[in-house]
Amino acid sequence: MLTSWDAGELRLTRRNGAVVRIPESAVVAAKVVPAAPARRRGPAASAAELTRVAARGWPPVTSERLGDWTLRASDGFTSRANSVLPLGDPGLPLDAALARVTRWYGERGLPPLVQVATGTGDAGDAAGGGEAVAAALDARGWAVRRAALLQVGELAPVADTRAAGNGAERVELSRTASAGWFALYNRAGELTPAARTVLEGGPSVWFATVPGTDGTPAAIGRCVVDGRWAGFAAVEVAPAYRRRGLATTVMAALADRALQEGASAAYLQVEPDNAPALALYGALGFATHHAYHYRLG
Repeated sequence: MLTSWDAGELRLTRRNGAVVRIPESAVVAAKVVPAAPARRRGPAASAAELTRVAARGWPPVTSERLGDWTLRASDGFTSRANSVLPLGDPGLPLDAALARVTRWYGERGLPPLVQVATGTGDAGDAAGGGEAVAAALDARGWAVRRAALLQVGELAPVADTRAAGNGAERVELSRTASAGWFALYNRAGELTPAARTVLEGGPSVWFATVPGTDGTPAAIGRCVVDGRWAGFAAVEVAPAYRRRGLATTVMAALADRALQEGASAAYLQVEPDNAPALALYGALGFATHHAYHYRLG
């Protein structure tokens, strides 16, 4: 998928999420290739695959490897971008690895957090260490800080809601987030360089905006396409425009764009006590694949 053409360079994103850059001078000819037909069967994936895909879709400003663990830091912008992703063996005894984690985050003025996946059906699942890591952190007094659900669904039915007359044609799509977009995104607060780096990072990122009557966004959303997966995030509706179906409008437009890039499955992360969001995503065919939470040392 050709994702940008600027300053004499073409940027292409492969189905596996890898980015290839080609100098404009090397291009001899090109043609439009139709998108592959959307697959409508339910997505099958391991927690390990989904955890890696979700991590690529929300990349940190700074990262460092510790064996199979990844230490991520982004000036405190979101727990996902400021926590350890333990995808296997850290290459050290656990206590030594946790001591290294504590020092690394302390050097950056951040609390030591570890993202742990649970409910994967396998205590030894490589995604987040599973129940075994949770038990080990329990024994060391690392407290549960926040919990979330990772949900998956078919992408095509989300895009199909666009054909149902929900006003998706009003959605503006962009590769970058405007100041108005950031203003509505309630987790961003002040527009910091770290927030922009995280939100605009990922294999193929799209930002959606529904313009309001006063010129400010009525609704927003974000989608990152990574191979067969499309990850939704930051779906927000301004209070004055709620209960008009704008969240579905945003997701439908983003899903349609992702289908054009060859994606067929979708994922998103949602807090378990967010009843309105869970109802919306359930109506669009999403279901919980597994849960995860953060441990604070």
